[in-house]
Amino acid sequence: MKKIKGPAIFLAQFIGNEAPFNSFRGLCKWASGLGYKAIQVPTSNPAIFDLEKAAESQQYCDEVTGIAAESGLTISELSTHLQGQLIAVHPAYDEMFDNFAADHVKGNPAARTQWATEQLMFAAKASKRLGLTTHATFSGSFLWHTFYPWPQRPQGLVEQGFNELAKRWLPILDCFDEHGVDVCYELHPGEDLHDGVTFERFLAATNNHPRVNILYDPSHFVLQQLDYLAFIDIYHSRIKAFHVKDAEFIANGRSGVYGGFQNWQDRPGRFRSLGDGQVDFKQIFSKLTQYGFDGWAVLEWECCLKHPEDGAREGAEFINAHLINPTDKAFDDFASGATNTERNNRILGL
Repeated sequence: MKKIKGPAIFLAQFIGNEAPFNSFRGLCKWASGLGYKAIQVPTSNPAIFDLEKAAESQQYCDEVTGIAAESGLTISELSTHLQGQLIAVHPAYDEMFDNFAADHVKGNPAARTQWATEQLMFAAKASKRLGLTTHATFSGSFLWHTFYPWPQRPQGLVEQGFNELAKRWLPILDCFDEHGVDVCYELHPGEDLHDGVTFERFLAATNNHPRVNILYDPSHFVLQQLDYLAFIDIYHSRIKAFHVKDAEFIANGRSGVYGGFQNWQDRPGRFRSLGDGQVDFKQIFSKLTQYGFDGWAVLEWECCLKHPEDGAREGAEFINAHLINPTDKAFDDFASGATNTERNNRILGL
């Protein structure tokens, strides 16, 4: 049986203006000191990681992996969550999502999409130079503003939206295929790919493209009240990346899954540090091990209560405690016997 690798940590939420969080080397030393063995690297901050340079220069990629190796780390995946979001943006979200774009394309949706597409192409090339086989991203969205069917959605609207989304992603997926890298979409509210059904719609619209895969994050399913364990049973063959993030949903009489426009601390559904929420990680690690997942278990910290450095420190210990060393034998092997066809026939009454 294959073994889940870990612990790893997604650096996006920890980058800051003060040392050690303001440089790639500093972040590596900090993560290693907490016991992490790998880092998932965001690509939207060139001061930490220069995506365009990584796509063009093997020397730069070797320098980056060398810095990580100095701290005993490897890179699990690159992340283009922010750029992936910009592949498809409904006009209602233009100004809010402009913050994710480079300054020279802000206020120009067509140029922004072109820039985002180029960024994803860079990520495919950079991933190959770094020796990576999986990549983390978002899908973007044309349809999220229609997720609740009132007013009633016009016939064909959903199909048309997913066809357009696939049209934009297919050249990117082909580029990733050329470079031998799986695109792992984090299924996330706000994206057109936010649950199993929408993933299936996109997969069909891309003609079952082999590079369309899943970044499994149970926290988003808790907030949607989706069965995150059954999800693994259904989609395990497409799960190629894993965010270890906790969450809780505490029902009350004032608001539900939509949250009442409240801040995170006051919502019924909220993200928590590992072990502080409701996610059954023992079952998750068991199921992923059972199905042969051998990718990285990557901490993503987004707790609305606990300090990030405490969450990171506890997260390494938590993931380590849940990693399963797969057995190479059956517990009842001692009672087995050699194959004997004649005896088996007698037992079967044949």
